[in-house]
Amino acid sequence: MKRWLFREPPAGSPPRGLARELSISPLLLDILWRRGLDSPEELDAYLSARLPDLVPPSRWPQFPQAAEVISKALLDGKKLAVWGDYDVDGITSSTLVLDVLEAHGLEALWHVPDRRSEGYGLNIPAIEELAAQGCGILLTVDCGISDMAAVARARELGMTVVISDHLPPPELPPADAICNPRLGPEDDMPCPHLAGVGVAFFLMAAVNAALAPHTGRRFKMDKVLDLVALGTLADVMRLGGQNRILVRGGLDKLAEAARPGIAALKTVSGSDAAARLNAGQVVFRLAPRINAAGRMGAADTALQLLRSKDHVEALRLAQHLDALNTQRREEEERIWAAAREQAHRQLEQRQRPALVLYGGDWHPGIVGIVASRIVEEFYRPTIILCDDNNMMKGSGRSIREFDLYAGLQKTAHVLAGFGGHKLAAGVRLEPNQLERFREAFERVVADELGEQPLTPALLLECELDFQQASDSAFLQELELMQPFGAGNAEPVFASPELTVVDRSPLGYSGDHVRLRLKDSASGITLMAKGWNMATAFPPSSVGSRIRVAYTPRLDYYRGVASIDVGIKDWQPVAD
Repeated sequence: MKRWLFREPPAGSPPRGLARELSISPLLLDILWRRGLDSPEELDAYLSARLPDLVPPSRWPQFPQAAEVISKALLDGKKLAVWGDYDVDGITSSTLVLDVLEAHGLEALWHVPDRRSEGYGLNIPAIEELAAQGCGILLTVDCGISDMAAVARARELGMTVVISDHLPPPELPPADAICNPRLGPEDDMPCPHLAGVGVAFFLMAAVNAALAPHTGRRFKMDKVLDLVALGTLADVMRLGGQNRILVRGGLDKLAEAARPGIAALKTVSGSDAAARLNAGQVVFRLAPRINAAGRMGAADTALQLLRSKDHVEALRLAQHLDALNTQRREEEERIWAAAREQAHRQLEQRQRPALVLYGGDWHPGIVGIVASRIVEEFYRPTIILCDDNNMMKGSGRSIREFDLYAGLQKTAHVLAGFGGHKLAAGVRLEPNQLERFREAFERVVADELGEQPLTPALLLECELDFQQASDSAFLQELELMQPFGAGNAEPVFASPELTVVDRSPLGYSGDHVRLRLKDSASGITLMAKGWNMATAFPPSSVGSRIRVAYTPRLDYYRGVASIDVGIKDWQPVAD
């Protein structure tokens, strides 16, 4: 069970008549007001999220200059190579760049590094190979901001180098131009939380405009919004401001599935090619299959899929990615079981504020996923390590109360290298430093959080009874808050006292449960689903009185709407 925290309303209350002015209910206005949208202008921008409200590239610092460098070099006859990361954000960014250049009749090289043999970011051998192939412009997407030596080598080889990335840099590489929405004062940035693909979108929009007078062509940038939505959602970026507009518009494009690769990806993930997917479905159905390519050493397959113009070829590539994803899941379950057992053993020895787990044969492309699952169960900052070329390599995930990157900075004396941000990071260390690192990391976390583990908190909007939760007009209104994700969580409400009327298993695994819950005050009974809650609600729970933290939504099956209640947490009601 979790600590239930309710959003605190800001000082003051919404102006009278504002709900009517915005054509929304007072309840929805109250929810948005509690989330900090406390002006009519902010509320209208949030609810509308219109593409014409995107900030033009000319108003982004650094972007016009970088676009001028790229377009001038292209018009001078130089060949461009785009270098992208091997995750969804990097693959979609690379595809976007190639799409725009192709529309202007320009051929380009591309390179996506092999996760295992090359690792993250730029490397000198591959840059020298691109130079041998005639590359005159190196454009990085979703990477490159910390690769000082590799950028310097590219410049030595005569390349024009433009870095586009979205991670905060420790220091700037010697590139000809840099695009990063986190450079400079935050107040000057239209959106410091762009994904790499968002940076690529605005940069290539400026390049597109600069090339148009010379090529006589102009690419319609809305055609790549499917890529922007996919990369932004997969990279778990905050869905506010510009990101909200980009993702909402991109979900429309994903529904159209005009790109053969997207249509094929939807098909192999169990959706109709023409189905409209919400943000969660994109994250849990489409993104893992693209990520599986990079994790299993075949990132170029994902890029080929998104670039494919042929539906038959696209389906073949998508099926290959689906098979890789199945392999990834099997490997994940193996590592997860071993890591979980190791975590229990460590905690039986003594209480620990953090976990550092190691398996020599664990897959370096999968340990990050497992780290997330360990954090979810044990609620401790976690680093999971494996062997990698005579070194140990690992991925870490954190809880919201602990800045992982800042913590790793304090253990840098026992690390060969590290990088990342507040909630996720990667590390490298010598094998003989494992115990020193474990001790140092646990000490840093204990100094910050204390020796005792924390209890995770669940943020709720307000109390919502079943009469309101069964109001289809209100549930339709909640859809105005889509897309949900980081920075714009799906609303969770606290129920009044409920009675468990009936209980039945859900799914084949036996881990899930379906409950019929009755609101004692209104007398309304709704069906609710509890994922991984079968043990919490055994058959003997029928008749018990509880409160639940839940999300109500409309579920459509064959055109018929029903109310779906998803249980996030629960509490017993004291007698």
